[in-house]
Amino acid sequence: MGFSEQMRSPGRVYLQRPRAIDGTEFLALLASSAEFHAPWFPERDAAAFEPAAFAAFLETDTGDRCIRFLIRRVEDDAILGAVNLNEIVRGAFQSAYLGYWIGVAYQGRGYMKEAVAQAVERAFGEFGLHRVEANIIPENTSSLGVVKALGFRREGYSPAYLKIAGEWRDHERWATFLESR
Repeated sequence: MGFSEQMRSPGRVYLQRPRAIDGTEFLALLASSAEFHAPWFPERDAAAFEPAAFAAFLETDTGDRCIRFLIRRVEDDAILGAVNLNEIVRGAFQSAYLGYWIGVAYQGRGYMKEAVAQAVERAFGEFGLHRVEANIIPENTSSLGVVKALGFRREGYSPAYLKIAGEWRDHERWATFLESR
């Protein structure tokens, strides 16, 4: 059974590429969730919640090395979070790193599982990727739950992989690829 048949979204969320008009809502959600995300994000100062930070976010959504999506709720088009395909490598690799976050008010409701399933489906279909990898702090049980539920496989453990919340943190490597479906 293919990825899309296995993880079909019930349709509570959809993905949309970010636009300049989304900045105010996006930044407000990010700021309201800052304490919730603090253990899992790189250190951020007040500038991370300013319009210039959103402009930089938009500039990196190039489609060649990075593809960004806003997670929107179908019922009201509210922005719930974001999913990114980062550091896309083409050629023989056809791979990307997956990053995702959800606002604190929306966590624990299954929205992220739906959004990540849609992002991976688009990565393999629309964007022609072969592999999607997620690197997750072992204590982040919510993020681990998302990739496990979607059939990602644990491939390894990377000590001191990323500097998160001011410390070099270990990460588990999880991945999915076309032949595994």
